[in-house]
Amino acid sequence: MVTLQMMQFTAVVLMLLLTVKLLLLPGWRTVSREAQQARWLMAGGTALLVLHFALQLTLGLRQLGVTQSVMLNLAMLIPASYFFARAVLLLQRRGRLSLADRWMGPAVWMVTMAMLAVAALTDGQPLLSDTQELRLAEKAGAVLYMLMQGYYTWRQSVSLVAMRHALSNYYDRDTDGMLRWMQYSIIGLMLLALMVPVAIFGSGAWMLIIAFAIYFFLFYLVDSFCFYLTSPAPGRMEAAEQNAAEVEEEEKLENSKNKTLKDTAVLSHEVMSEVEAAVEAWLARGGYRQTGLLQPMAAQEIGISRYRLTAWLHQRGVKYTEWIAQLRVEEAKRVMAEHPEWSNDAVAQHCGFADRTVLQRTFKNVEGITPQKYLENQSK
Repeated sequence: MVTLQMMQFTAVVLMLLLTVKLLLLPGWRTVSREAQQARWLMAGGTALLVLHFALQLTLGLRQLGVTQSVMLNLAMLIPASYFFARAVLLLQRRGRLSLADRWMGPAVWMVTMAMLAVAALTDGQPLLSDTQELRLAEKAGAVLYMLMQGYYTWRQSVSLVAMRHALSNYYDRDTDGMLRWMQYSIIGLMLLALMVPVAIFGSGAWMLIIAFAIYFFLFYLVDSFCFYLTSPAPGRMEAAEQNAAEVEEEEKLENSKNKTLKDTAVLSHEVMSEVEAAVEAWLARGGYRQTGLLQPMAAQEIGISRYRLTAWLHQRGVKYTEWIAQLRVEEAKRVMAEHPEWSNDAVAQHCGFADRTVLQRTFKNVEGITPQKYLENQSK
């Protein structure tokens, strides 16, 4: 039978191993300053949890009473969750945090500790007695904790949308997978804020199940964070965000020129027609069949600015990644019909896909079926 002491000991070992992994992360010196700060914040969060579970285990606070255990939980879990949330936000916003981003967590922790101290000193009972006043202060602290995490979830979600937008308007293939861990982590951190009050106030089998879920999520968060930090993903993300910023500068410049010359929209009907003609000429040359065709390269070959290409695609209701994928899939369908003997590797190379795996994944995303199934349907 799994006991509370066994779970606490497991948590100490797990958090300690995750802390060591973060401290000994290979290649961390090559990442940006913001990524290094995020790494230290993540390590600080896991180290706090090591201390938290070690104190719970050695002092037996659960056995002493609910109040003693809950007060330690709030004192440790609020700053740990803040460190985790701020680490993710630092990666997303590349260090550009608002005052609320920086101080929401510390403010919630200080208010919670102040409420607990006032309740403990004014209830007329011995210190740390399980009184109604302390119970109310603890519940209020749990609510503040959930509100804090709700704020960071909102901030992280908005930043994640901007990151995906930058990627989809820069790369010629779907790169959203490299941010999927971030999406799951944002959801997990919010669920953690909802589950922790149940775990710290509750008891029995449900508490054990929730505790195991929390351990699993924390392992996933830290492990995915380490993998992301040591992969090419941060560099790719930075390139996409830099391109988005430059496109925005091009937009401002073009808008200022047009306002100086005449009071008309930047992408007027005349401009849209010019872009359409340039794009059609580029498509006729098969320019989209180049592998690794970034948006700036495509705009340069078409002969228009990146802003005009982005605005033209926006008017058509598609992003750059989707547009290139549709063009290449249509070319793949044509090639497969004309050359059924070609392998998927040959089709992928001809159409601009990085390899047959990318061809199959992209084809299924666009058409809903694999290339093989498409050929079977055509033969019928």
